[in-house]
Amino acid sequence: MASRRFFDRLRRRGLRGAPGRPALDLAPGLPERDVTRVRDVITELLVLHDSMTQRAEAAAVADAYVALSDDGRRNFLQMLARDFWTDPGTVDDAIDALRFGDDRRNAERRLRDALAPPADRLLRLMAALEGGVKFLVDLRADLLRVANGDAEIADLDRELKAQLTTMFDVGLLTLRRITWEAPAALLEKLIAYEAVHAISSWDDLKNRLDSDRRCYAFFHPAMPNEPLVFVEIALTTGIATELPPLLDARAPELDLDRADTAVFYSISNCQPGLAGVNLGTALVKQVVEALRHDLPQLRRFVTLSPIPAFRTWVEHALAADGAGLRAGERELLPAEPARVLARLSAAEWDVDEAIRPALLALCARYLTTTAESRAVDPVANFHLANGAIVERINWMADASAVGRARSFGVMANYLYEPDRIPERAEAYATKAAVPTSSEVRELIAQ
Repeated sequence: MASRRFFDRLRRRGLRGAPGRPALDLAPGLPERDVTRVRDVITELLVLHDSMTQRAEAAAVADAYVALSDDGRRNFLQMLARDFWTDPGTVDDAIDALRFGDDRRNAERRLRDALAPPADRLLRLMAALEGGVKFLVDLRADLLRVANGDAEIADLDRELKAQLTTMFDVGLLTLRRITWEAPAALLEKLIAYEAVHAISSWDDLKNRLDSDRRCYAFFHPAMPNEPLVFVEIALTTGIATELPPLLDARAPELDLDRADTAVFYSISNCQPGLAGVNLGTALVKQVVEALRHDLPQLRRFVTLSPIPAFRTWVEHALAADGAGLRAGERELLPAEPARVLARLSAAEWDVDEAIRPALLALCARYLTTTAESRAVDPVANFHLANGAIVERINWMADASAVGRARSFGVMANYLYEPDRIPERAEAYATKAAVPTSSEVRELIAQ
């Protein structure tokens, strides 16, 4: 919805380049006759030498794009990926020149040029327009939404992602704390973009920005009013093991002199077009440093994290008479796997405490299971890659309908120890080592 509103604004004012051709009048679905028109315009603008005219032409194409329907955008992206890609003959000639020619450096330059698709040059032109960086981010969001397994569009995505990764290098970003005094438009975006624990009202948001709370976000200089990713933090005494107290607007404010722990309870990516551009890692590290500077009495930095796919994983482990269970896990079950699976489907399953040991043991194994050198749980993978340790598994930490649907209400604490973050991140990256507390290790049933 936010992306659509942005496109509507662009349609009204245009992506500003320079005076040039009249706006392209295209049918929303971009039928073949209009595909031909756009193809011709792009072909012409890519050979122009006058940068002002070239920018105006690129702006006209971008303005035309934002007026298209999803079908039209898919047709545009397919045309870009198909007709403005590398030329096989040119690439082959450059390879031959490299293999058999005498001037290697010149041949390497020629090959690099041959391997750069014209679509890449068009995207760079669009990025240079006023509002162009945001346009490119939302263009990739469209691409991810409409690609539908198209191999050529996937190639275009790799090019676009590479450009965005460079544009959004962490060294170019600004970390800002967001408070209740921030502009209303920015606060509205926090409500819209919150992806972990929905913000239900302005009062709810105000509570999350209170004196014993913190919210930090990354911003890009070309998108100064658009948060890229933000984190919400509660300042507490001791490690929080339940979600409701952190979100309770009626809870008394904590005297900051008593706070010894920062609890990261929500990290939300705001721009779908930046999927795969890892900003969260740098965000967590910079926020830890900011908190240590502002509140030197803080001794612990932990998360209270959801376990999004745990329920699905448990149901799969219990299926087929518990084929996915270890012997120790089977012994912890209060009944046969099929009966336990049926019981977990009932509305009041959690009143039976007998099921708790098995679920905690299964969760401990799930959070420490790796495949292809990464944790199978995406949240665990994120925090382990950042240098955290699996510290604690919390029973019924989120008893809401969402929490039950995700993970039977179970949540995890990941602990960040600033002095050990680098070595743990390195061990995870090179050996897929999953560090755990003794409490978590004791839960794992053999």
